[in-house]
Amino acid sequence: MRPEILNPLFTEVEALKGVGPQVAKTLKRLKLERLVDLLYHLPTGAIERVRAPAASAALLGRHVILDVTPFETRQARSGRGPFRVLAGDADGNTITLIYFNNPGWARKTLPMGEARTVSGKLEAYGDEWQIIHPEVAEPGGAQQPALREPVYPLTEGLTNRRMGELAATALERAPELPEWVEPGLVSREGWRPWRAALAQAHREPGSDDARRRLAYDEVFANQLALLLLRQSQRRHRTNALPGDERLTGALRLPYQLTGAQRRVIEEIRGDLAQQVPMLRLLQGDVGSGKTLVALMAMLVAVESGAQAALLAPTEILARQHHATLLGQLDSLGVRVAILTGREKGRARESVLMGLADGSVDILVGTHAIFQEKVAYRNLGLAVIDEQHRFGVSQRLLLSSKAERPPHLLVMTATPIPRTLTLTQYGEMDVSRIDEMPPGRTPIETLVISDEKLADVIGGLARHAENGGQAYWVCPLVDESEKSDAAAAEERAQVLRLRLGGDRVGLVHGRMKGPEKDAVMTAFASGSLAVLVATTVIEVGVDVPNATLMIVEGAERFGLAQLHQLRGRVGRGSGKSTCLLIRGQNLTESGRARLALMRETNDGFRIAEEDLRLRGPGEILGLRQSGEEAFRVATVQDVEQLAPIAQSDAQLLLDRDGGLTGERGRAARVCLYLFERDQAVGLIRSG
Repeated sequence: MRPEILNPLFTEVEALKGVGPQVAKTLKRLKLERLVDLLYHLPTGAIERVRAPAASAALLGRHVILDVTPFETRQARSGRGPFRVLAGDADGNTITLIYFNNPGWARKTLPMGEARTVSGKLEAYGDEWQIIHPEVAEPGGAQQPALREPVYPLTEGLTNRRMGELAATALERAPELPEWVEPGLVSREGWRPWRAALAQAHREPGSDDARRRLAYDEVFANQLALLLLRQSQRRHRTNALPGDERLTGALRLPYQLTGAQRRVIEEIRGDLAQQVPMLRLLQGDVGSGKTLVALMAMLVAVESGAQAALLAPTEILARQHHATLLGQLDSLGVRVAILTGREKGRARESVLMGLADGSVDILVGTHAIFQEKVAYRNLGLAVIDEQHRFGVSQRLLLSSKAERPPHLLVMTATPIPRTLTLTQYGEMDVSRIDEMPPGRTPIETLVISDEKLADVIGGLARHAENGGQAYWVCPLVDESEKSDAAAAEERAQVLRLRLGGDRVGLVHGRMKGPEKDAVMTAFASGSLAVLVATTVIEVGVDVPNATLMIVEGAERFGLAQLHQLRGRVGRGSGKSTCLLIRGQNLTESGRARLALMRETNDGFRIAEEDLRLRGPGEILGLRQSGEEAFRVATVQDVEQLAPIAQSDAQLLLDRDGGLTGERGRAARVCLYLFERDQAVGLIRSG
C-alpha cells in the first residue's frame, strides 16, 4: 500500500481549483492526469521580457511589456483572416494586436478606449508593428506578466501562463518527503531536498543542479528496483541442469563455432549447472549465431531431463525457428512442438498433452505459450527471442509456468548500448557475441536520392530477371499503421506493373497472421521475386536467396531499425546490397545516420550512435513495450548517474536489506513515488 504521505501527489488533476472536465481532457493529451504528472512536467526554457514605456525599433524581435489603449478593430467582411486590434502607446505609436481565433475574447479583454497592459513578441510586418496573440492584463492588476516566465511543453487549448499556474498549485500541495539520497552525496553535490529541487526546476528552468537532482532520483529508484529484483531472484532455487553432452556432442553444426559462441556457451553451461536460476541477456548482431547458442542451451536442458521453451515475438519467426529445430534435431530423437494462435482442436490438444506428460522436449511458440492451460511437466529453461518486444511482466508470467522458476535466457539482435543495459536489464548477467561466423560477406550499403527512383526500379527488374530476390521496405509515414500500409500497397501496385502481378508480394501490419504467413511462405519458396513490406519484416525473416534490400524514405528510420532491415539480406553465400533511398530535405541527423550506415556494419557501434541521436524510447521501441522511460533523466544523465546510483542503492541494501531504517523507509517512499510497487513487494516477500 502506498504511504499516506504520497496520497496528495496521486490525486487526479480534477481536484485542482478551476480544472473541470474540459481542462482535464486537454491536460490528458499531455499525459498529465495526476498532480505528480504536473510536478514532473518541467519547463524547457524561459521567456525574458522587457518592460518599456513605449515601443521602439530597438525592441523589435524581443518580448515586451507595454501599456496601450485600443482604439480600433478590423476584420475582413467575410469573417476570414485574423482579427486586428489597433492600440496606441505613450509615444503615439500604433501597435497592431493580432488574433487568429476567438475574436470574441479579444473584443472583451481589449475594450476600446480603456488602457491595458499587453505582452508578447514585438515584430515588424512591412511598416506595421505587431504582437501576435499578446497576453492582456489590466494596468496594475494581479495578472501582470512576469519579466521572466518559464516556458512549458503545451498543447492546443493550454496557455503557458495557465500551465505555470497549475504547476504552482501542484507544488503548494506537494508534501516534504524524507531524504532517500545518501547524505554524503547530497552534501557533495549541494543538492536541495526533493520538494525544493522541484520548485527550483519550475522557477529557474536553467538550474542544472535542480534538474540533476531530480534525474538522480529517477535513476536511483530504477537501480534500487533492479537490485531488489536480482536479490529476490537469487534467493530462489531451481533444478540444476548439468547436461551430459550426449546431445550437444552429437549435434551436426552447419559451421564451426566462433570463439565468441564457444565463450558464451560455456557461460550459459556454468549458469545452468547451478541451483540459482540463470538470468542472462544474450546480445548478438544480426547473423552472429545467437539461435545456435540458444539451441545448445536447450539441448543441455533436455540432456538433464527437463523441458525447454523458445518464445518468439511473431508467428512468422516462431514457425521459422520450429522448422529449423525440426531439421537439426530429428536425427537426435529430440521432440519439438509448436504452439501459436493458429493451432486449434486436436493439434493443440496433442501439444498440450505432450507438454504435460513430458513427451515434448522443446516447445516453440508465441504469446500462446503464456495461456493458463499450457502446463509443463518440467520446464527447466525458457529462451525469449527479441527481448525488447516483451515486458518484465511477461517474463515473470513465463517463469510462473514451473513449480520452481526456470533458468531464463533472453536474446536480442538489437545491440543494446551499455547505458540502456544498466537501466533496462541491470538485474541480468550479460553475454555478447561480438564475432561473426566464417563466410559471412559484408553487405554493401549505398545511399541513393529518390530522384533516381526509376533507375532503382529498373535495377530491381534486372535483379529479378536474373533469379534474384529482394525486399522493398516502405517509409514510415507517421504513427498510423494505416498510412504505412497504404504506402506499401501503392508501391506494390507500381512494382507489379513493372515486374508482373504474380512476382510481387505484400505484407503489412494490418494483414491477418495467416495472410502474412502465406505471402512469406511464397517468398521463402522463391515463387515471389520481390516482397514489399512495412517494418513487419524487421525481425525474423530468413531467406538466403534474397540479396537485395531497398529501404524507401530511409532518412525517416532510426539507425538500429535500418541495421535490422539490412540484416534481412546477406544470409546466404551471395554478395548482398542494401540501397537506402533518401528524400531531398535531409536534416543534419538524418545525413549523419545514413553516412554511418554506409560506413559500418558493426551493430554495437550503430546502437551507441542511435542512442545518442534519438534517445532510448526510439531505439528499442520502449514507448510501445512499456519498459523504462525517464521523465527528467536524459541519456547523458543516465550515463553519468547510473553507476553512482547503483553503488548507492547497493550500499543501502548491504546496510539495511529490509529497508526498515530511517533512510530505508525513505527509499521505499522513493520507489512508490516512481511507481515501483512491485519492487516494494519483493522486499516484503523477502
